[in-house]
Amino acid sequence: MKARQKRMMFIALGLAGVGIAAWLAIGALRGNISYFFSPSQVLAKEAPANAVYRLGGLVVKNSLARQSDGLTVHFDVTDNAQTVKVSYTGILPDLFGEGQGVVTKGRMGAGGVFVAEEVLAKHDESYMPPEVQDTLKTAHAEGVVKMASQDTNLASNPALGNASPGQPGRASGGDSQ
Repeated sequence: MKARQKRMMFIALGLAGVGIAAWLAIGALRGNISYFFSPSQVLAKEAPANAVYRLGGLVVKNSLARQSDGLTVHFDVTDNAQTVKVSYTGILPDLFGEGQGVVTKGRMGAGGVFVAEEVLAKHDESYMPPEVQDTLKTAHAEGVVKMASQDTNLASNPALGNASPGQPGRASGGDSQ
């Protein structure tokens, strides 16, 4: 084997080694990636069905329930637009509570219940996880826009205001004379 062929062989082996190392590193990182989703995104089916991801929002007040085993808890997480039920078995952080920001890591289970493997709570009264804060701001902005568009539609077409039965102070069906 000539020297030139040996060098080409070493270069090819080196490139193959770097490629294998990169493939292994990317595979290991891919297994540890868990994206953040809000309850609205989860219910809109934007979250992966069979993958681990993080769900964040506020724990709904009066939704925390412990099972008789003492370790399994159920609670609701909301972004003020949608709510997802969460089940967790384990020891909750000391700062976990109703009305507080929370980030859970897990996957969607049967019956639309998010089965958490890990629960993270905020660390002081003024801290809010950035993802949760962004989600709440987005949900609030979308709610304001939605309400404004509904008000605009009602103002431009008074007949639409009569189409919603059950609202106090509004006649139904438009046959009021």
